[in-house]
Amino acid sequence: MCKVLKVSKSGYYAWRRHEPSKWQKENELLLGNIQEVHRDSRGTYGSPRVKVELNEKGIVCGKNRIARIMRENGIRAKAKKKYKATTDSRHSYPVAENLLVKEWPETPNSVWTSDITYIPTDEGWLYLAGVMNLRHRKIIGLSMKDRLTQDITLDALRQAIGRDCPRLGLIHHSDRGSQYACKEYQSLLQEHGILPSMSRKGNCYDNACMESFFHTLKTELIHGERFRTREEARLSIFEYVEVFYNRVRRHSALGYKSPAEYERLQNAA
Repeated sequence: MCKVLKVSKSGYYAWRRHEPSKWQKENELLLGNIQEVHRDSRGTYGSPRVKVELNEKGIVCGKNRIARIMRENGIRAKAKKKYKATTDSRHSYPVAENLLVKEWPETPNSVWTSDITYIPTDEGWLYLAGVMNLRHRKIIGLSMKDRLTQDITLDALRQAIGRDCPRLGLIHHSDRGSQYACKEYQSLLQEHGILPSMSRKGNCYDNACMESFFHTLKTELIHGERFRTREEARLSIFEYVEVFYNRVRRHSALGYKSPAEYERLQNAA
């Protein structure tokens, strides 16, 4: 075999006796921990979130070293896709002023933001409306239906009201879509002392936090999946939001804490 490989016998036996270095052993152990964190994150964490997770487990390591090990072993976070506008604001309903230009959520439960997206299934589109508490990025209202009607946003708002008990003067921000500008939705806001706020025309970035959530949902759950029925998609989305996103997934804007953990710390302060 040594002749075939063109190596000396002494060189072969030296290779057989070779022990991995301390650095190599540490990297192998670190790789195992990285793989575990990446798996537990459902393949969604890149090196910054992996670093935070490892630090909380008592494993101190630099982000660059983690990034290198992930790169060398083909471990990567799911890539995000570009924003695509879906709002149709061609209606005759009154449009509210953009109040987020004037105020940012310095106190808990002072701003909610809402939006709608759609999910492909073999049965057709599943429409999804969400309400987020902007202070801790937690999804507090979620409604999914077969048709894009006013009921979908009303149901999500009712769920948020029942779940978070809005204070008087809370700001509710949305786009200019008819589902938010309609009389029924605005009456429900007024009934609970909630102030309406709407994005500037054609500016998706006014509602960037909610758009970011939908991008994350589609990147980490929807893209690459095939839902045969709307019910299958509905159950998968509900589990992702309530079990993973709200309670487990680390959010960079929250100091890499989950929305539920950040909310708990805010309430305890």
